[in-house]
Amino acid sequence: MRIPNVIAALSLVAGAASAQGRVLTIEDYYRLKVVGAPQLSPDAKWVAYTVATRIESTNTDSTEVWLAAADGSSAPKRITPFGVNGSAPQWRNEYRLSWVQAGRRVVATPTTTDAPVDESPSVARDLQRVLKSGNGEWQATLRETAVPKRVRSYASDFERRHEERFRGVQFDWLDFQRDGGAFPVPNRVDPEVSPPSEIFVAASGDTAWRQVTQLGLRPTGPEWNRDGTLIVFMADSQYRDERKYGGDDLYTVSRDGKVKRLTTNEDYDYNSPRFSPDGKWILFTRGMSTDAVIAKKMNHGGAIDLGIMPAAGGAEKILTADWDLLPSGAQWSPDGKWIYFTGGIGGATHLFRVPVSGGAVEQVTKGERRINSISFDRAMTRMAYTVGHTDAPAEVFVANADGSNERKLTNVHADFTRDIALAKSERVQFTSKDGTPVEGFLMYPANYRREAGPYPLVVLNHGGPHAADGYTFDFKVQYLAANGYFVLQVNFRSSTGYGEKFLWGTWGAWGDRDGEDVMAGVDYVLSRQPIDRRKVATMGHSYGGFMTNWLITQYPDRFAAAIPGAGIVNWVSDYGTADIARTKETEFFGTPWEEQARNIMIRQSPLTYAGRVRTPTLFIHGEVDQRVPYSEAEQMYVALKKNGVPAKMIQYENMPHSISGSWNVVHRMLNERQWLDRYLKPANP
Repeated sequence: MRIPNVIAALSLVAGAASAQGRVLTIEDYYRLKVVGAPQLSPDAKWVAYTVATRIESTNTDSTEVWLAAADGSSAPKRITPFGVNGSAPQWRNEYRLSWVQAGRRVVATPTTTDAPVDESPSVARDLQRVLKSGNGEWQATLRETAVPKRVRSYASDFERRHEERFRGVQFDWLDFQRDGGAFPVPNRVDPEVSPPSEIFVAASGDTAWRQVTQLGLRPTGPEWNRDGTLIVFMADSQYRDERKYGGDDLYTVSRDGKVKRLTTNEDYDYNSPRFSPDGKWILFTRGMSTDAVIAKKMNHGGAIDLGIMPAAGGAEKILTADWDLLPSGAQWSPDGKWIYFTGGIGGATHLFRVPVSGGAVEQVTKGERRINSISFDRAMTRMAYTVGHTDAPAEVFVANADGSNERKLTNVHADFTRDIALAKSERVQFTSKDGTPVEGFLMYPANYRREAGPYPLVVLNHGGPHAADGYTFDFKVQYLAANGYFVLQVNFRSSTGYGEKFLWGTWGAWGDRDGEDVMAGVDYVLSRQPIDRRKVATMGHSYGGFMTNWLITQYPDRFAAAIPGAGIVNWVSDYGTADIARTKETEFFGTPWEEQARNIMIRQSPLTYAGRVRTPTLFIHGEVDQRVPYSEAEQMYVALKKNGVPAKMIQYENMPHSISGSWNVVHRMLNERQWLDRYLKPANP
């Protein structure tokens, strides 16, 4: 694995935060706004975007839709009514903009007038998607089809009364839980509960919809070709089989109902089909299906690639076979010669393109940053996007499609960044125990002065594990830095953005190589920075919680405090109680009743080594977490308490895997900092 050259080493702003401005405080969490969803108008003259504000008094967010001239010739203006939430802006043409407001999609002409929003029935639609053909003459939609309802019979009125009095849940299907969803999850195997969907078409403006598919499946992602003669869509032919994870194939259907299945290779899962501008080709994203990985006992998850095939069906042409990263958001250029897409590369995210005729992938945008939410104009000559950095919140930018002539369009956080001296970060590179190059990011304490050390260090482990830290503003990281901590984030083995060998480098051994990567990063910064090696803590959420639990069992003398959030400790118990058994069936090679897999699960479970732990540990978990059930934290908490290790549990009421809501987020940060201060700053009470 080679760290990409495109991410040049950051010049260390070693010192530190600007002399101007105060240090960030926890109260600033409610001052920080979130800018996102930029949408460039088809004529490239306007950019719509959202600005969200956290409201402490109500524990809610207020989201507004704003509009800015792409050339910066006029000041941005809010276009949603005061006090009314708006989200998901979308352009209908050069003048008309729609967004979601009060559960409906509404439309206005904000570029030419400040007239009230048009909410008439002919314009304001509900959120059911109606897809227009490129020539505007046809429309399509997905509708569930009627399935006969079963009539429940009872042997007696006595039996009926007691069944009606029952309070609880009953289920007899396998896929019964999903984190953050209703419990139990509706039975997808039962056609009465999960009826099939079909595609219906009609001429534009007509209400006489005509059904054109009769597959008995649940199609998704339909898209017209430009002349409105053909629709491409995805469907999983095995979605009624509860023992399979399934995967989508590609289909087309004509206006007169002729259906053609384009793909039949069950080893792959196809998604995001898009017709070429001339309608002759279909772009798709293809990855190995979960069922294939399990059946073949693979030691990796397979490549995710972009490909094209003839719209009439035929041989697939993979365009990114030699590109070792993960593409997303692919789309055709207007002339049909290029495919543009985004991808993570190290700790950055950038725009790439690949020629349809074949050839190497080209990187379009560059720099130490994350380019997110890219939106193009109709001609794909201009684009709008947000830019992420570690030391400033994201803002909206515009540029030419080749990345040139970039301009910062918004300055939403001007007051925030002027008043507060935000801490600075450094990109670090080092080698792991086995010689593998690894990348990380080190945030310096606010107002850092080398002579003021030694400082304490917090190691913050990312989730996933197939994700990556990088150029993103993180309030928690800044808050820790503001309270005198170095913060290290390591993109350990299994992180995205470093190639497939690195991505699958922990297969069958979660915690081993990636744990060594983290410790190599710790040793690297300890050797170069004024950090007290006796005052190092580890923390993280989800996989970061597992990593935290793992580190304190494998390196018991290295950490003065730990804070695992939603961290697995027992893979055997997790298999049957979590909502994603597939992670164990793939990356651990099977189920707990298969000897090889069971041995791996026991070997890689932090609970197996709980007797080694000496680190004071604060456990954080959601009450109704179904991704990593609360019982995982409870097992480790009991083990530590039994062994006399200081431990504390914070369980957030009615919270799933992602602990949300500003009150919870702030409460969590306060308690995390207090735990760290208690053990890394012993002079404090």
